[in-house]
Amino acid sequence: MNWLEALILGIIQGLTEFLPVSSSGHLEIGKELLGVQTEENLTFTVIVHGATVLSTIVVFRKDLLNLLRGLFRFQWNEETKYLSKLVVSMIPIAIVGLFFKDPVEAIFNSSSIIFLVGIMLLVTAILLTFAYYKPEGNKDISFFNAFVIGLAQTIAVIPGLSRSGTTIATGLLIGNRKSEIARFSFLMVLVPIIGENLLSLIKYNPAEAAAASASAGVLIVGFLAAFIAGLAACKWMINIVKQGKLIYFAIYCAIVAAIAITGFLL
Repeated sequence: MNWLEALILGIIQGLTEFLPVSSSGHLEIGKELLGVQTEENLTFTVIVHGATVLSTIVVFRKDLLNLLRGLFRFQWNEETKYLSKLVVSMIPIAIVGLFFKDPVEAIFNSSSIIFLVGIMLLVTAILLTFAYYKPEGNKDISFFNAFVIGLAQTIAVIPGLSRSGTTIATGLLIGNRKSEIARFSFLMVLVPIIGENLLSLIKYNPAEAAAASASAGVLIVGFLAAFIAGLAACKWMINIVKQGKLIYFAIYCAIVAAIAITGFLL
């Protein structure tokens, strides 16, 4: 992998991690177009995912500090209640990550991965369309809502099914407020992404990881590209959800899905 490929893949990762268009699906399409096999490069994968985690932390730094202050008061308050809901939302993805990681990874190595990405992008487009036309809800996110949104996040491990799009659309469809669901969707993924990277590091020994590593310059380019793109996309997505403009991404996903499916069949 050279620095230009790292730049392109970093931007794709940073943008699509937050925008409801599927980061995994776009990375598969990007790798196919560039001829890059990043699944063999553990270090690069960890770096770009770490960059999007850091961009989330930067955007929501005030919220996270308030939650931590509330947590260390060691009492049941709004902050600990919200953190508890985040934990509940992580239960389904934690089960899949701990016990079904290999079957999920096998999906990404399928010869028909581009076709699957196309189909799942169509599903993403349908979900976003339903969420767009659903009348705005006014419910706070309950523990049950948190678990349902967590289930949606778990299903979105399928490449092409947008994690942010699926969780935000699910939250809107069950009646949660637009102003709350984007924030919850982005905060709930922090621990799972960090946990996924730690499991990946445990799976490979240092010698294998070093052999697969890209150069330091390539890693820095990928990290900065993913971090800067992630910052912009995260802030942009929050405003998009508040303004109810998800339909534009539904159209985009449908177009990319059609291209991916057509390209695979031809």
